[in-house]
Amino acid sequence: MADVVADLLQFIDSSPTPYHAAAVAAARLSAAGFRELRAEDVWEISPGDARFVVRGGSLLAFVAGAAPPAAAGMRWIGAHTDSPNLRLKPRPDVSVHGYRQLAVEPYGGLLLHTWLDRDLSLAGRVSIAGAQGPRSLLLAFDRPLLQIPSLAIHLQRESERKSLELNAQQHLVPIVGLGTGTQLAALVAAELHAKGAAKIEPRDVLAFDLMAHDAEPARRIGSEGELISAPRLDDLASCHAAVAALVRASSRAGAAQRTRGIVLYDHEEVGSRSAQGAAGPLLGEGLSRIVEAFGDGGSQGLARAVARSRFVSADVAHAVHPNYADRHEPGHRPLLGGGPVLKVNAGQSYATDGEIVAEITALCRTCGFEPQHFAVRSDLPCGSTVGPITAARVGIRTADIGSPVLAMHSCRELAATADVAPMIDLLAAFLEG
Repeated sequence: MADVVADLLQFIDSSPTPYHAAAVAAARLSAAGFRELRAEDVWEISPGDARFVVRGGSLLAFVAGAAPPAAAGMRWIGAHTDSPNLRLKPRPDVSVHGYRQLAVEPYGGLLLHTWLDRDLSLAGRVSIAGAQGPRSLLLAFDRPLLQIPSLAIHLQRESERKSLELNAQQHLVPIVGLGTGTQLAALVAAELHAKGAAKIEPRDVLAFDLMAHDAEPARRIGSEGELISAPRLDDLASCHAAVAALVRASSRAGAAQRTRGIVLYDHEEVGSRSAQGAAGPLLGEGLSRIVEAFGDGGSQGLARAVARSRFVSADVAHAVHPNYADRHEPGHRPLLGGGPVLKVNAGQSYATDGEIVAEITALCRTCGFEPQHFAVRSDLPCGSTVGPITAARVGIRTADIGSPVLAMHSCRELAATADVAPMIDLLAAFLEG
């Protein structure tokens, strides 16, 4: 267990943004023998081929089966690379009352108060001018740069102390320095040069997709090291498990009959409506290309393949909170350390139904454990995942599962070390069929 836990922590620390997460996943797949495809090329695929394609902060990867998908079906795992955070606005430099600040915008449903009084850094993607036109580079400052200080208790009214209300526009502007010092473009240019890029001028920083993130590394905590304290567990924990499961499945001797793959989407936290999101064409186009490469089934090949396929949406689940246990539906209170959770919602916020619950339960038992179950209280709203979006867009039978966590959508979340290996085992068993 210690090895996979340490590997998860390293994966999280190396993935401060969706762009980094996709790059880290691609590097791990490359090391395991996968080769990169380009979306603009014709995909030539033979049985046993291990391939991947990156689109921004998203990644699709697969191992082609020995049999045509129209005859054998496919197994796919989906997760998402993005997490709620604070993202820089296009013209972020703010100077007021002797402070230098950066204008930010909330991304996703983040718990605003958890970003106060933390050491924050910046990371993301930067576009710079070049002789052949603009080019994009990944950038992570890898050190604390920012802080959003709370208002001192002495300056708050009693009513404000009892009910903290933060205005995202007014109260979440991080401080980056004092006086009238370096502007963001100059800071970015200097950091790129320090990390090995050729010297560039601030005016050559044309655009950026930069976001704040917790500067503290992921770590094991607890009296016996049984807990994981980390940013972005939602949903990098599932991305890590999906990549590990695909690598494990691809290493088995001989080609499996079914094609097996993973899709790690960006933009789940804001509704998935993008070219890289679950509501976009990434998976559908990938499935179509794979089916066409086998040349089987004619015009009905894709429909036949989808009908024989299964999709697992892997996204973290709500563990029961010891201080708020009443917020959980009785009988559906997942425990940290209790293993993978099956998520069901009558309103289709999760795509799981009874038949696929039976299939996943059987798989769990082959792995040596029983699944946990989550259903939201009838008087509370239910979160959602890429599962229902993928099921509706592609028509593939889908199950929603996840590892239990606490403080979901906080700047820093809590999980159990004992849940890391079982999720990888379950996802690998699903891919291997």
